[in-house]
Amino acid sequence: MAVTEKDVRTALKTVKDPELNIDLVVLGLVYDIEVDGASVHTTISLTSPMCPVAGQIVEDARQAILQVDGVDEAEVELTFEPPWTPERISPLIRSSLGL
Repeated sequence: MAVTEKDVRTALKTVKDPELNIDLVVLGLVYDIEVDGASVHTTISLTSPMCPVAGQIVEDARQAILQVDGVDEAEVELTFEPPWTPERISPLIRSSLGL
C-alpha cells in the first residue's frame, strides 16, 4: 500500500508542542508534505523561532513519520517562512484556547 499525505498527517498528530500540549497538525505547524514512494519530505514550523526544544520536535516528527508503514526515509525541514501565527489554528480550536 502506497504512503499518502493523510498517513503522514495522522502520524504527525502524535507530535505535540510541549508548551501548548497540542499536536503539530492542529496548530497548523505542518506547512508541506511531499511523498515520493517510500521517502517523505515534510516542512514544519514552530510557534516561536526561539523554541528551546526545536531540535527535539523536529526529531519527534521525523520518528513519527518513520513509523508509517511503507516509509523508509523521512526528512523534516524547519522553516519560519511564512512565520507561524495563531490564525493557522482551526477557528474552533483557536476559540477554545481563547485566541
